[in-house]
Amino acid sequence: MDAFIEGLTTSLQPMNILWIVIGGFLGTVVGMLPGLGPATAVAVLIPVTFGMDPVSALILMAAIYYGAMYGGSRSSILLNTPGDGSAIAATFDGYPMARQGKAGEAMALSAVASFIGGIMAVFGFILLAQPLANFALRFGPAEYFLLMLLTLSAIVSLSMGKMVKGFISMSLGLLIGTIGIDTQSGVYRFTFGITELSEGLDFLIVIIGIYALGEVLFNFLTIDEDSKKERKKVGRIWFTKDQWKRSLMPMLRSGPLGFIIGVLPGAGGTIASMLSYSSEKQISKKPEEFGKGAPEGLAAPESANNAASVGAMIPLLTMGIPGSGTTAVMLGALIMLGIRPGPLLFENQPETVWTLVNSMFIGNVALVIINIVLVGLLVKILDTPAKILYPLIVLLAFIGTYTLSYTAFDFFLLILFGYFGLVMKILDFPLAPLILAAIVGGDMEQNFRMALTSSNGSLGIFFDSGVSIALFVLIILSLCYPLIVKAFQRRKTNPIS
Repeated sequence: MDAFIEGLTTSLQPMNILWIVIGGFLGTVVGMLPGLGPATAVAVLIPVTFGMDPVSALILMAAIYYGAMYGGSRSSILLNTPGDGSAIAATFDGYPMARQGKAGEAMALSAVASFIGGIMAVFGFILLAQPLANFALRFGPAEYFLLMLLTLSAIVSLSMGKMVKGFISMSLGLLIGTIGIDTQSGVYRFTFGITELSEGLDFLIVIIGIYALGEVLFNFLTIDEDSKKERKKVGRIWFTKDQWKRSLMPMLRSGPLGFIIGVLPGAGGTIASMLSYSSEKQISKKPEEFGKGAPEGLAAPESANNAASVGAMIPLLTMGIPGSGTTAVMLGALIMLGIRPGPLLFENQPETVWTLVNSMFIGNVALVIINIVLVGLLVKILDTPAKILYPLIVLLAFIGTYTLSYTAFDFFLLILFGYFGLVMKILDFPLAPLILAAIVGGDMEQNFRMALTSSNGSLGIFFDSGVSIALFVLIILSLCYPLIVKAFQRRKTNPIS
């Protein structure tokens, strides 16, 4: 209790509150920019923290991290361009809401959902940090492979009515994930003699190319028609009672789900948001509205990905294991600042942990206020003429891509995936399975091979624990769910006389 009070007192110091607000605002802005996700923001600001008090530096980096989770959905809603992988699911229903003149409602709902998910996750951090960290240690390569397979099966099952295209899209994503040197055998795969491809493709280039550039190219096909249409209306800057009623339970369900997935090292906000979206669609009474502007389809993944960002702090602080790309950057920064994450941190520096926990409460309150206040400013992007807006998106896409590795070769990849995304949109292929497969494909393959190596090639390793069996059952149910739903729909339309 003494450590908690000391942590609360430290987090309420004016300077630390200022760092929370600055970090949250910077995270929100950076999270909006395609390619410049939270990992990049934290990495860029590491030199700034060297002269700071270590606790204040930790507060600043954490605020940037979950601030970027708030901000990532801004560009997803307004431009159909995710700020990073965890914001992909926000495009599914957030962008359709914006096109219907409900951008203000979507952004306010997104901010409140992120707030609820974040606050729930902070409570989870307080109550379950040590037990969940111990549970995560039970996950071996087989369990991680099945978890990623469950994620892919869930996202493919969302492609109801075009599951074959969903499987093709997923397969292309897995193919993209194999490009580069095989880390186990040293063999060059699908590099075509191009040196720059030897280290593989950065999935952010794939995301920016397919979503940002692909969306711009697709809209260029109808830019003259769009210019003749009536300008989109922003709508009210708050959500309706009906939207709140439909979204409340999905938020409350997705927060704990995202938190638990965030605790698993390597899982991250992308998997959390995708699983929450697929789960809500499968249990929804109106699944046909998903992808067309369903408020719960936006609220659920937003709650999940922000909760996952808090959950990812648990393996970082309790075991020194990064739970995401951003926490991997933070780990290096913390060591340089003299903070040693691990089990002894809770014993030797409990005030540091509790200061961080209390700063998360304050940060989530500050961020929901910042994001709602900025709604009126950000939605004005919709008033920008298409012939000005689309070139700006392309410019941001190229800037974001260049900052990833500072090489001009990435521009060629960006253009290639832009045209690839255009073709997929024209042919009506779902994009989410490809993107998700490209993100988790490499880790999925490595965990599969590590599991087989540890079992001397026996597939029994994938059914060797209760966790593995539970994950396998969920995979089967996920794949069968669309078929079951279709069968029930047929029975309703063609009742047996």
